[in-house]
Amino acid sequence: MSKRANYISWDEYFMGVALLSAKRSKDPSTQVGACIVNTKNKIVGAGYNGLPAGCNDDEFPWDKQGAFLETKYPYVCHAELNAILNNIGMDLHGCRIYTALFPCNECAKAIIQAGISEVIFLSDKYGTTDSSLASKRMLQTAGVIYRKVETDIQHLQLSFKETEI
Repeated sequence: MSKRANYISWDEYFMGVALLSAKRSKDPSTQVGACIVNTKNKIVGAGYNGLPAGCNDDEFPWDKQGAFLETKYPYVCHAELNAILNNIGMDLHGCRIYTALFPCNECAKAIIQAGISEVIFLSDKYGTTDSSLASKRMLQTAGVIYRKVETDIQHLQLSFKETEI
């Protein structure tokens, strides 16, 4: 018997962890997850977009439009920042971060400051916005590589049925 041939790549695995992390987000419109991996392919941090610890999800707005303080934007921590803050307590220099959405300029700052050397993203749907353009400029200037994940996978299904293990 030979080994199974249709296993997922490291990029698919870690992007899958980022996407699974996104399922923890309470945001009704956008769920983003991130996963940080060291040079030995060990997960050292994960996060999703949500309110800071200690802030009740039911007491803050989730709206995208309206007066600034009545929207989610001043309150929500992005997935990349949460992954950095939730890391296992190690130096993140040389690590890679996998994220569902290309990081905004604020997250790019944190990525650069943390010493993360590569950003792997699934979607760049805001790629022409000022935030994304500023992010790309900073990442390039700081020498942080960024690339879109390459995969032929469209869906990956998980099962919690004991009989399917």
